[in-house]
Amino acid sequence: MMRSMYSGVSGLKVHQLKMDVIGNNIANVNTVGYKKGQVTFQEVFSQVVKGAGAPQGGRGGTNPQQIGLGLKVGAINTVHTKGSTQRTDNPTDLMIDGEGFFIVSDDPNAENRYYTRAGNFALDKEGYLVTPDGYKVLGYKYDENGNWTSEITPIKINRSETVAPTTTKNIEIRDNLDSTAELPFKVIEDSTSPGTYKLVRDDEGVYVTDTIIKDSHGNSYTVKVEFMKAITVDGTSLNPADYKNDEFGSYATQPTIDWSSNKWIMNIKSIEGLPSGASFQISPTDEPQEITFDNNGELASGGNLTIEFTGSPDLPVGFGEYDETSGTYSNEISIDYTQLTQYANEFDAKPYAIEGNSAGSLDSFAIGANGVITGSFTNGEKKALGQIALAKFDNPMGLQKVGNNFFENTPNSGEPQVGKPANSGFGSINPGTLEMSNVDLSMEFTEMIKTQRGFQANSRVITTTDEMLQELVNMKR
Repeated sequence: MMRSMYSGVSGLKVHQLKMDVIGNNIANVNTVGYKKGQVTFQEVFSQVVKGAGAPQGGRGGTNPQQIGLGLKVGAINTVHTKGSTQRTDNPTDLMIDGEGFFIVSDDPNAENRYYTRAGNFALDKEGYLVTPDGYKVLGYKYDENGNWTSEITPIKINRSETVAPTTTKNIEIRDNLDSTAELPFKVIEDSTSPGTYKLVRDDEGVYVTDTIIKDSHGNSYTVKVEFMKAITVDGTSLNPADYKNDEFGSYATQPTIDWSSNKWIMNIKSIEGLPSGASFQISPTDEPQEITFDNNGELASGGNLTIEFTGSPDLPVGFGEYDETSGTYSNEISIDYTQLTQYANEFDAKPYAIEGNSAGSLDSFAIGANGVITGSFTNGEKKALGQIALAKFDNPMGLQKVGNNFFENTPNSGEPQVGKPANSGFGSINPGTLEMSNVDLSMEFTEMIKTQRGFQANSRVITTTDEMLQELVNMKR
């Protein structure tokens, strides 16, 4: 039989196989994370009719004479170019912008691992992040000390998770005191003793502000702070303790009130909500504090105080620093007022509790570009719940498809290198988006035409060879 017939048959088989790959690509044009296949051909071998000859005598060399015997599939490669982006706004839909694969497993010990670019995930009833087929997405989590672990485990978002309350350790008082404010006292005639005078508090000259502090159980207490300009009466400065009074003094003649443009009195007026029997005091002195500003309106003296809690046996639920050895709290809160200023602007000075919060439950979560899943709690706190892990390979083309948009590693793909997104060459995570198929329909239809014509031409080789054989058989007639 003629060799051309077998060459044509091999061409038919190989072009049919390429058409199978093209058909599968087109079928998966809308498959999330699909990576297209690509077929390449190569010749099988050639029969040597006459070998090459070396130059000799006066003759030149001759080339070999060979007849090709068809073709075969050279490779069916998986092309790992990035697919187009589809926005979904679903927080559990994830796309890898760059290199890497999500790691999923159906093994309780997470040892049986698969790899995928399809990030259409969801939460199951236990809070695990899973694929549509229930495979759990793997990543990192926090240990009991709040540090990231190196162990890869299934990502779980516990909807009933809570954060413990935290106690207040520090208060900052910052912003401005109005240099044009009214005086805190005024002179009135004493109605009980005609002809004499007394000083009474003028609320127009007292600026009161507050903040909320928390104990270790999350209970709230209101700290009220008042500011007043420092004054002199008949040339004598009042004692800081006098500023606590609503009225004082008895003057036979109407006194003269004057004030210093650079001095203020700050008083921790009250802490509301403390248990019965509990009290507090201010150190280094348990009196209103005199604050001095320079001519530029910047703080010139003072800057730090401490609130000390004493009294009630219920109080050591805790303020301040916690001593793990004794299991008790210091019950001290530091106050820093170095950021106060005195300008001719309106009052906006306010104390801010730097720490302290009530207990809270998980309200929502978001996944960042680095794969960290951050939970937002009802008390305003935020906490990392886990981090997506990615894998990459020295030779992604060496991965083997196993269905369900999954790949598994092979001896030629290399071992997976596992790491964190947006780090060490791994791509970043785009939440609310999906990577679609990387199939280019225009390219596939072009390849389809080429394949169809190739198949058609090879079939013509067979029919033509058949006609030639028919002529050979007819020679006997």
